[in-house]
Amino acid sequence: MSEPSDRTFTSLAGRLLVAMPGIGDPRFEHAVILICAHGPDHGMGLRIDRPAPGVDLAQVLKKLDVADGGGAANRHVLVGGPVERERGFVLHTDDWMAEDASVPFGEGLAVTATREALAAMTDPLKRPRRAVLLLGYAGWGDGQIEEELAENVWLTADADLDLIFDEDHDTKWSRALARIGVDAAWLSSDAGRA
Repeated sequence: MSEPSDRTFTSLAGRLLVAMPGIGDPRFEHAVILICAHGPDHGMGLRIDRPAPGVDLAQVLKKLDVADGGGAANRHVLVGGPVERERGFVLHTDDWMAEDASVPFGEGLAVTATREALAAMTDPLKRPRRAVLLLGYAGWGDGQIEEELAENVWLTADADLDLIFDEDHDTKWSRALARIGVDAAWLSSDAGRA
């Protein structure tokens, strides 16, 4: 049980965590994670910069017997994180919502984990403006995100729809850093406390 804190809790939902070099966990090297939920005792995010090798949206739809309304071929599926890697999450703009299933967060974003969301991704009449399928998620326990921030494991940045949904995955990390005025070449791989 943790000690009560005098600090006021500030949720990071809707913000980005950008990994510092030398994070010490190869699963998060150069990671850009969009925080979808964050409370004093938990955190859940989706990594937005790592395509799942050898998988595209059309393959997933076919495997799950979900109709492809067109445009699923060659659309990346991302590795959302190391937890529950078989579980799918559709990250999308909030112009499309599934009643009782979509969870809105941040500015204009939502996440939905249903077949209905998968079908909507390629439906030319109903689809959200932007959407991506991610497999798995990143999770944190009680105070873990705050501890990792204090240890300089992550930097935080404002979320940006263009950065979140574009398909230039190789440069997302350096572009996320640049948004907060940090040149990736200047960073040391020695993270830690001062």
